[in-house]
Amino acid sequence: MTKLHDTDPDKFVLTHRDARGVVTLTLNRPASFNALSEGMLRALQDALDAVDADASARVVVLAAAGKAFCAGHDLKEMRTEPSQAYYEALFAQCTQVMLSVQRLSVPVIARVQGVATAAGCQMVAMCDLAVAASTAKFAVSGVNLGLFCSTPSVALARNLPRKQAMEMLLTGDFIDAHEARTRGLVNRVAEPEQLDAEVESLVAKIVAKPRVAIEIGKRQFYRQIETGVAQAYAIAGEAMACNMMDESALEGVQAFIDKRDPSWKQAKA
Repeated sequence: MTKLHDTDPDKFVLTHRDARGVVTLTLNRPASFNALSEGMLRALQDALDAVDADASARVVVLAAAGKAFCAGHDLKEMRTEPSQAYYEALFAQCTQVMLSVQRLSVPVIARVQGVATAAGCQMVAMCDLAVAASTAKFAVSGVNLGLFCSTPSVALARNLPRKQAMEMLLTGDFIDAHEARTRGLVNRVAEPEQLDAEVESLVAKIVAKPRVAIEIGKRQFYRQIETGVAQAYAIAGEAMACNMMDESALEGVQAFIDKRDPSWKQAKA
C-alpha cells in the first residue's frame, strides 16, 4: 500500500557532510510541516544508520526545511489505516528513530527554526543539544485532538521537571523558545539570523575535542542516568495505539483533517 504523501521518499531527508565530519540532516517535507510519515521515518532511520557506520563523523545537526521544524506524526496518513496493529507498528518505528538519535556515537544538535509539536517536540527532547530560533515554539498538543502524547512524554519527562512536563502534556499549550530554555528543553536561543552561528559555536567546541572521548562520554552519560527508556517507550507506544483507536481520538484527528472543531461525546456522570 502506498502511503499518502510518500511519493518521493529519497528526498525526505537531505544529507550534507563537511570536511570536519559534521553531518547536517535536513527534514525535507516543508509542505507537510515535516510531519513524520512512515517514509520520513524510514529516511531518517537510514540517514542515522549511515552516520553510525561512518567512523569519521563527528557531530550531527538535525535541521528542517520550511517554516516548521516538525509537526509530529502525519495525521492524514495515520487515518488511512485505523487499526491498533498498524498504530503499534508506527509508534514502534518512531521509537526506534528516537532511540537511534540517543544511541548514536556522536552528539546530535537540534537546529529548531520553527514550530516543533508532538513527536517533533519529542525529537528535540531526544537530541543531545538543541538551539532554537527566538521565533520557535514548542508543544505536545495531541491532547487537543483527544490523543495524549504518551510517547513524546517519555522524552519530555527526561528534559523538563515533572510538573512542567505534565502542564504541557495536559494542556497542549505552546511555550516559546525562551520558556523552552528556562524549562530545559533547549540549550540556547538565538535570533533567526544568528541561529546558524549559534549552532556552529557548539559544533566547533565539540569537534575540537577527541572523538573517542566524546563517544565514550555520551554513551556513559545516558547509561548512568537512564535504565528504562526503551521499556518506557514500549509502554507509551501501546498506550498511544490504544488511545488512537478510541472514538474521541479518531474524531479529533478527523476534525483536524477536515479543518473543523471536534464533536466529542460527553462522558456520562
